[in-house]
Amino acid sequence: MLYSRLFTKTLREVPQDVRSPSTMFLLKGGYIRSLGQGLYGILPLGLRVLRNIERIIREEMNALGGQEVSVPLVTPREFWRKSGRDQWIDRDMVRFEDRAGKELVISPTHEEAFVEILKSSLHSYRDLPLFLYQFQLKFRDEEKPRQGLIRAKEFRMKDGYSFHRSYTDLNNFFPKIYAAYMRIFNRCEIPVRVAEAGVGYMGGEKSFEFLMPLEHGDDTVVECTDCDYKANKEIAIAAKEYEVEPLKEMEKVHTPGCSTMEALSKFLKIPKSRLAKTLIYRTPRGLALVVVRGDYEVSLEKLRRILKEPILGLASPEEARKEELEPGYLSPLGINPEIPLVIDDLVVSSFNLVYGANEANYHFANVNYGRDYDGGIVGDVAQVKEGQRCLFCGKPLKFTRCLELGHIFKLGDYYCRSMDLSVQEERGGRVYPFMGAYGIGVERLMAAIVEANHDDQGIIWPLSIAPFRIYLLTIGKSGTVRQTAEHIHHTLRDTVLYDDRSESAGVKLKDADMLGIPIRIVVSTGGLQEGYVEVRERRTGMMVKVSKGNLMTMIEDLEKGRLPV
Repeated sequence: MLYSRLFTKTLREVPQDVRSPSTMFLLKGGYIRSLGQGLYGILPLGLRVLRNIERIIREEMNALGGQEVSVPLVTPREFWRKSGRDQWIDRDMVRFEDRAGKELVISPTHEEAFVEILKSSLHSYRDLPLFLYQFQLKFRDEEKPRQGLIRAKEFRMKDGYSFHRSYTDLNNFFPKIYAAYMRIFNRCEIPVRVAEAGVGYMGGEKSFEFLMPLEHGDDTVVECTDCDYKANKEIAIAAKEYEVEPLKEMEKVHTPGCSTMEALSKFLKIPKSRLAKTLIYRTPRGLALVVVRGDYEVSLEKLRRILKEPILGLASPEEARKEELEPGYLSPLGINPEIPLVIDDLVVSSFNLVYGANEANYHFANVNYGRDYDGGIVGDVAQVKEGQRCLFCGKPLKFTRCLELGHIFKLGDYYCRSMDLSVQEERGGRVYPFMGAYGIGVERLMAAIVEANHDDQGIIWPLSIAPFRIYLLTIGKSGTVRQTAEHIHHTLRDTVLYDDRSESAGVKLKDADMLGIPIRIVVSTGGLQEGYVEVRERRTGMMVKVSKGNLMTMIEDLEKGRLPV
């Protein structure tokens, strides 16, 4: 490929609001261009990188017996009503009507489409197990898209779905997909850690995330400093500490303007650990109250597990008042018993807490569960926080910011059962297959590779991912220099990007580092006079002088990871 014919060139400046290295270098290198908030065009160099990533993923999926298919980005809304997820996903999913009035959605994920497409071809238990996968666009109307490809609205994903006759068979397949994912990330030269995670609106019974430590990542992994415990912060568990003290008499306290934990703590001159925080959430079946201690936050994933239904967000003040609840002063005391109530187990174990009074500007002091109110569902519904200790060994927990790269789910038979996908067994009965889902965001993976492989000058692509393996440039304007470079370009063909521009040596060398192509070959007047061309490895900076006759051997050695002594 001739650089002079390349559609885009490098940029010297990017918008000031660009913070992440991956976004900065992919923009500067001409791999992507922004078309709006959370929307990116992939340019020729970027597309070559994505194709290499897809090749690696495809090889690993095919090795597991996967068969590649493709389902539409737009799917009928009726599929989502069948599965019960139409309202789960809320605003992230765009719904619209076509000219015939047919209700459609732009799919943020494709579980429903895969189940529906299998209805016409999956009939007998003999057809199982079955593993299908695709590379397809998704669209999620993210409220705050950011960091370029890391959190975009439209993105390409490899999503795979396996179908099994039994839960045991699904369990047996899980270690295979787990190992395949580890091989994919290793081949992309990304450090990953695996943590148990929530299932969110995917539903199901269990999931695991593959994450790369990243300071500006969206996820937080909680792990023990001693034992092997590791989980996403949303579902992590930890030992909870509380103090035992004599019960005090409950009293009503005037607390003007104290509608937040911060204001109440400051007004009463007590720590947040002495307060009870009550929140009200929307679910498909109505409202639900949740109580945690004032120094903790609610885990929506834990709440979803306890209520066994999706959480659609906080209720509005108007929705709260319809249930005779006062926003800012919410309380579980004296509420309508038909409203589901979930109480964190630490609240139940804590003594003499301050609760809202469901009356503006008033709270109750010295409230104790079991004496002043009871009922509800008691369980762990709070997020872990800094300073807590491991529930299993008692050692300190540490928190690491991470970026999610892949996610695998045990979905059970939920989708097949809700959408009526069944197969016939030996004795004529019907059984609903057990399903697994396995996703990797391809563009996010490209960004993650850059996050993990760059320096101050630009990207350092792994050899198997790079858009070209070799960056060829010339220094000097003699005919011999040009002829030698053209010969190398012709010999190496599609593996080389030949910088044939009449730019200065400094510009060419700077662009070579920015683009991050693994091997750089410099043909110069001085080098040819001494009988060599210069070969430099981008990652190590190692530079050697190679005779033209040995050039191909040197390149083969570098591509195989053999560095010359």
